[in-house]
Amino acid sequence: MTTHVLAGDIGGTNSRLALYQTGADGLTLVRGATFPSRDHAGLEEVIARFLAEASAPPVAAAAFGVAGPVVDDAVVATNLPWHIRSAALRARLGTPLVRLLNDLEATAHGALALAPEKLLALNAGVARPGNRAVIAAGTGLGQALLFWDGARHVPVATEGGHADFAPRDEVEHDLLRWLERKYDGHVSYERAVSGHGLANIFAFLDEHCRMPVADETRRRLQHEDPAAVIGELGVAGACGTAVAAVERFVSIYGAQAGNLALTVMATSGVYVGGGIVNKLLSAMTGGAFMRAFVAKGRYERLVREIPVWIIREPNAGLYGAAHVAAALLHARA
Repeated sequence: MTTHVLAGDIGGTNSRLALYQTGADGLTLVRGATFPSRDHAGLEEVIARFLAEASAPPVAAAAFGVAGPVVDDAVVATNLPWHIRSAALRARLGTPLVRLLNDLEATAHGALALAPEKLLALNAGVARPGNRAVIAAGTGLGQALLFWDGARHVPVATEGGHADFAPRDEVEHDLLRWLERKYDGHVSYERAVSGHGLANIFAFLDEHCRMPVADETRRRLQHEDPAAVIGELGVAGACGTAVAAVERFVSIYGAQAGNLALTVMATSGVYVGGGIVNKLLSAMTGGAFMRAFVAKGRYERLVREIPVWIIREPNAGLYGAAHVAAALLHARA
């Protein structure tokens, strides 16, 4: 019997929803849409708009990956003023089969289901069974563990992106002190590895290091998304300060990905995702990321053997949420 599941990837910038049909051949996309998150009062409003835009069939199950910690079947989004509760979503959709999960947990489910051509190998490594991890920079910095239970990988949410930022050289010690002043003390990795983080690094190089910035660049930074501008100019080599910001961003990203790999013993591999990664692909594949990833002293040999893949599928989180929703149906059956 054909049924339909609703999936969501809810971030601080955009909320993406998709309706999938389930069948013998797996999941088939019926319709998807993207909504600016801050233009809406909450997820229920976004769902109502999505389902009203076309003659939607009944939703049998739903799952939503949300950028924030899920506690007691509810989540307060980290970079969005929304309080999302499963109970309210069940009432809105008319089904008890609704699950909230961390957005990187959803991405982990999606990564496991991706075709090989949707992954770009940064490091071939050594294929072996064991834990995996996923890390993704976007509006924030998400991380998740994929625990190997001996038969399959089980995604587990974390909030490791909010762990304390650890500088590796004098420039990053200065960056830490600059960020401490900006954020009243506590500085997490997210403050350096995210869209806002890239803008922070650029501002630090500009204000503290006094690196030159052209007037046209300053004008664009005032009227456009700073991270997008810095990334574009940095990849194109059109602004020396943007180039330096992108290089530092990629290096810190690699260092924290290596930290995560050691923390969870991700000997089976690390997935690297997020919209920023694919926009900075030439910088990500240029060597700085992997140099920082493997620079772990006595454990360098271990991390050099860990496979590292860039997720090239922008809808991995949405696809993962759809698989979780479908699993709810299968479990009931």
